[in-house]
Amino acid sequence: MRVVLAEDLALLRDGLIRLLTAYDFDVVEAVDNAPALLRALTTHRPDVAVIDVRLPPTFTDEGLRAAIQARTEVPGLPVLVLSQHVEQLYARELLSDRAGGVGYLLKDRVSHVGQFVDSVRRVATGGTAMDPEVVSRLLARHTTNEPLGRLTPREREVLSLMAEGRSNAAIAGRLFVTEKAVGKHINNIFGKLGLPPSEDDNRRVLAVLTYLNG
Repeated sequence: MRVVLAEDLALLRDGLIRLLTAYDFDVVEAVDNAPALLRALTTHRPDVAVIDVRLPPTFTDEGLRAAIQARTEVPGLPVLVLSQHVEQLYARELLSDRAGGVGYLLKDRVSHVGQFVDSVRRVATGGTAMDPEVVSRLLARHTTNEPLGRLTPREREVLSLMAEGRSNAAIAGRLFVTEKAVGKHINNIFGKLGLPPSEDDNRRVLAVLTYLNG
């Protein structure tokens, strides 16, 4: 898989290049600023972009905005955000087109290399990989008048684990219930969202992204 990487800290950028290369990713370009990121994404059209939110010149939200702009030129471009910060406004905008894989991980909460690598692969293949804290921040702004307010507490748990990219079996193990029970909860979530139950994985992703986007 071809990767474009954006990280302004040289040591971390070099470490990520070495890590991704060790797991058979091809880092076609690694950049340290937003203008270079936009050029790299539109030029290389990688299988996935791994980006930091805050890049030069102002260290606010340039990385995320560059990724959003790139997705207008390269529809469905998979983007995995790896940052110390949750930028709710632009995170929602990144989720809003519901096209292509998307993920948002917090640097200080990535504790296992294998999980990070799995997240990169999942996003590259059109899935989601959301840190639970990011999910919590995004969902916190929903009101009871929105579809999320109609979910039961258990359905909220299942939805959050779906957003992390967990399989039905993994969700069942986490919640100490059967896979059949998880499937029932997911069908209920689809129904409350207005998406009929289906075996189509894309419908699962759509459900997650629709709720996260609000």
